[in-house]
Amino acid sequence: MDKPILGWIGTGVIGGSCASRALAAGYRLIVTTRTKSKADNLLTSGAIWAESAKEVALQADVVFSTVGYPRDVREIVFGDAGVFEGFKGREARAYPATYIDMTTSSPELANEIFHEGQKRGIATLDAPVSGGDVGARNGTLSIMVGGDRNDFDRVAELLSTFGTNVRYHGAAGAGQRAKITNQILIAGNMIGVCEALLYAYKAGLDLEETLKSVSSGAAGSWSLSNLAPRILRGDYAPGFYVEHFVKDLGLALDDAKRLNLALPGVALASQLYLALMAQGGSRFGTQALVKALAKLSNVDRF
Repeated sequence: MDKPILGWIGTGVIGGSCASRALAAGYRLIVTTRTKSKADNLLTSGAIWAESAKEVALQADVVFSTVGYPRDVREIVFGDAGVFEGFKGREARAYPATYIDMTTSSPELANEIFHEGQKRGIATLDAPVSGGDVGARNGTLSIMVGGDRNDFDRVAELLSTFGTNVRYHGAAGAGQRAKITNQILIAGNMIGVCEALLYAYKAGLDLEETLKSVSSGAAGSWSLSNLAPRILRGDYAPGFYVEHFVKDLGLALDDAKRLNLALPGVALASQLYLALMAQGGSRFGTQALVKALAKLSNVDRF
């Protein structure tokens, strides 16, 4: 079977880099995004512009989405100018119509999309990612997939264009729940990273040397190795937006409530990140949590 034609909806921090990798791998690419200028680099590199998600799906075999919120996913899938409407008008082709949502979204919505897709003969997978801007640029994302196993097997090689850790987790919604698990881990870890740096600073330690000491020991983590150095440089550019992380923590708390599960650490992290948003940090990266925590103790280093 020839390479499928790809469609991409949403070309922000993650989507733009993934779409670039698709072009570099030789895939024909149809793109749309809310602000066309964010797709300029892709269009210059050979991508074809579409005015809507529907137009993307009319021309593509496999449509990816990397948008912000579950409400955005719902609109681009079920709307009058959405993916399902586009696939309905698509010419018959050898490659089955396939929709892959890489947004961190609701497990319940992923399940709804899957069952509606089944009715329409459209394969759907929820495939949220972890690894941030660096992982997206380098093609080293972790991709957590839910949906039909046969559909996953068909696109697994394609997904390896964007990630080095591509795993199938089960039925529709399982990919989203794996990603929620990831975000729960990050939430607690980021509090620890930021509080540790604040403590080291107030205790008079050399922050660079301290970071070198603790990063390779039992306290080591991806956040400590990749985001703590950014904090020390005062670099709060987003690998992942604070406002999107708050959304993810809300998804975790909502799903935990359905499971009759208490997650007090997630609730605390959610409150601290909400405080950061109130201080104007919505579009910072998650490492900017240190600013909210520093303000609690009147520390001006960060």
